[in-house]
Amino acid sequence: MSLLGGIRPPIAVLSALLLSLAGITALGFGRAGEESVPKAVMTSQQRFAEDGAVAMRASIDESAADLARTAGLFNAGDPAQPDAVVDKIGSVYQKWVGTAVVEISSGRMLAARGENVPVAAIDTSKLSEKDGLSPRMVRLANGETRLLSLQLLSWKGQPQQLLIASSSLRFPGISLGKFRSIAVIDSTGRILSSDGIPESEQVLTEDQRTGVERSKKQLSAFAKVAAKRAEEHPLKANDPGEGGYLGVSGSLRGDTFQGDRAVAGYAALTGPEPGKGTVATSLGLTVVAMVDVAEDPTRVTDPLFGLLAAGALLLIGALAVGVLLGTVQRPLLRLFLESRRLTRDDLTRPVSVPRFGEAARIGQALERLRRQLLGERDDAEGAGGPKSRRRGRIGARALLAVSGILLLVWSAPMLLLLNRADATAVVPEQITNDQRERTDTLSDRVRRSLNEGHADLVSVAGLLGERTSPEDMTKVLDRTRSDHSRYRSLYVRTGDGKIIAQSGESPRLPEDKKSENKDGHPFADPITVLNDSGTEPVIASYAELPGRDGSTVIGEFRIDFINSLLKRPGLGEIRVVDAERRVLGGNTGYLAFEKLPSARLTELAAGTSQKTGISARAGGIVYRDGGGVQVAGAAPFVGGGAAKSLNWMVVSWQPAAGLAIPEYSLQNRTVLAGLLGITAAAACLGWLHIIVVRPLREVAKQAEALADGDRRTVLYPRHHDEVGAISRSLELLRQQVLEQRKRDGAGATAPAAVRAPAGRN
Repeated sequence: MSLLGGIRPPIAVLSALLLSLAGITALGFGRAGEESVPKAVMTSQQRFAEDGAVAMRASIDESAADLARTAGLFNAGDPAQPDAVVDKIGSVYQKWVGTAVVEISSGRMLAARGENVPVAAIDTSKLSEKDGLSPRMVRLANGETRLLSLQLLSWKGQPQQLLIASSSLRFPGISLGKFRSIAVIDSTGRILSSDGIPESEQVLTEDQRTGVERSKKQLSAFAKVAAKRAEEHPLKANDPGEGGYLGVSGSLRGDTFQGDRAVAGYAALTGPEPGKGTVATSLGLTVVAMVDVAEDPTRVTDPLFGLLAAGALLLIGALAVGVLLGTVQRPLLRLFLESRRLTRDDLTRPVSVPRFGEAARIGQALERLRRQLLGERDDAEGAGGPKSRRRGRIGARALLAVSGILLLVWSAPMLLLLNRADATAVVPEQITNDQRERTDTLSDRVRRSLNEGHADLVSVAGLLGERTSPEDMTKVLDRTRSDHSRYRSLYVRTGDGKIIAQSGESPRLPEDKKSENKDGHPFADPITVLNDSGTEPVIASYAELPGRDGSTVIGEFRIDFINSLLKRPGLGEIRVVDAERRVLGGNTGYLAFEKLPSARLTELAAGTSQKTGISARAGGIVYRDGGGVQVAGAAPFVGGGAAKSLNWMVVSWQPAAGLAIPEYSLQNRTVLAGLLGITAAAACLGWLHIIVVRPLREVAKQAEALADGDRRTVLYPRHHDEVGAISRSLELLRQQVLEQRKRDGAGATAPAAVRAPAGRN
């Protein structure tokens, strides 16, 4: 018999699968709620650290690009005074704590603004070497770390100068909420800067001082572990298939203190594209975010449920397998033995005919063939031909269906009814807080990006004011577009509405005067949306060219650029909405200017936007509706800059079912058990139907036809199994019947053959 064919392997495999599933059910269900800190909370801390790493990398790279572009624009023009250079940078950008211009040959300070720049840490004699202008970190005497960005200022006929910008390694716009701290560490695990831990302990109580000291020690311990793990390769460090962040990231579990456990997430700075490094990634920095979470000692599920479910599966599975063994396998094996007996000319005993289905039909046909071989009268035949024979009404397919229904009795409730989490799930408060704070961080990132875009236009406008040739203006606009991917179009518009220089796609600024403000500028605000309908919002910003009678440089933002800022894993669906709660951008498919998809989200956005001033903070909520449990957050634009007047906000929401919450983990395991049960039943019973039942039905038809007198049809076995063996036996019986008829015909004609010659005599 074939190892993979026959009736035994499918039933044996089904039995093994059901036993394995019962073991998994008994052992796996009791572990769904064992962790005192849910996995969803740990993953959320990892995502929070990734947000910090993305913001830090974008801030460092943007600062380096702004300084390089500003130096390039100065170098392309007439020689400028050092004081004018630092004043211009300070008026356009407020991101650096200190700027300075140094003469390279002598090392003499020519101009400085803001905090004292640690010029002594720079060896000007090595600036001409490879990577001599790369950013570097300098530790000050007070323990703080500064990041120095360098660019050359050079004009023909004048000594080269070094433009230096100093910035702190603080996180731009990261919303920490309460009880959270975040730090930047180097490759050795040393903390370069941190936020969220009080620096002064003079106004704290004794217990608060103890807590602060404990937080510092725990953060330092996390930093050591995170720095070591950050050295791993991302493909080996990250869980397979989790996607999202391109670099090394993860979560850590710390010690407990007064019922709270310290948990942390870490993320190494990585580039926006796989395998592509940036200025920030060359520094070897890692972000660590830590928070204290209240432990939950209760269990979501009782191990007794798993034991009862496993016991029920064993009982139902034994019954289903018993049906297959008693009504399909055993009768088929008996027929196999009976057919072999008949082929060996053992015709004395009647054939043991099964009671059901195709096996009964084949058994009846074998019994008729046995009687025919013995020369007895076939009781199934009359004078008029074959009589109607009793056939088993219940076929093998019906028996397989009975076994499948039995297994479905266990699998269907597991799949559809038991352990439904939507009504009982408790979303940890930390998940809601993280949804709110991450949404707030994302809102600030979008606002800062728009402010950066406007600041770029102000910087470009200052240079364009000194140029009168449209060709020269176009070169500056082209250089700006190549340095920044945020613009789809840049152009210079005169006071009377004429465009004299352009780079990129065609302008979409309306020609009417309705959008102009009282000063004659094209927009009422520095940044605005030019349309209120259509397939794509047109977001543009302007900056006035000094001394050019109302001429402005206008930049239209790519909506894809804004959408790319929203692609953060672990926040679900994200939308940027305007003051009227109309959608302008998102991380997934959306229609421009449509409303938010639910009234709950609209109420959350409206309630959050009503807060103004210092109290304008993000909001978070967990709500239940017909679609299940959802976690949502909304955060308005808070802070200064050109984007302040937009009154936009970012709204995010995601189903709680997608989070690793204990109740949903238990539901997922229950559904998985049901799916495995259905899959095992479908696979094995389908296997049995294809390999055994269908050939058996065909053999039953051939056996009846043979018993009815069809001696011409040759019977070929489909498979080398029990059914194939029965088919071969039927073929041998067919040949025996033919030989018997030949012998009988020869005996009946022998006397006539002898008398024929005598008659001729």
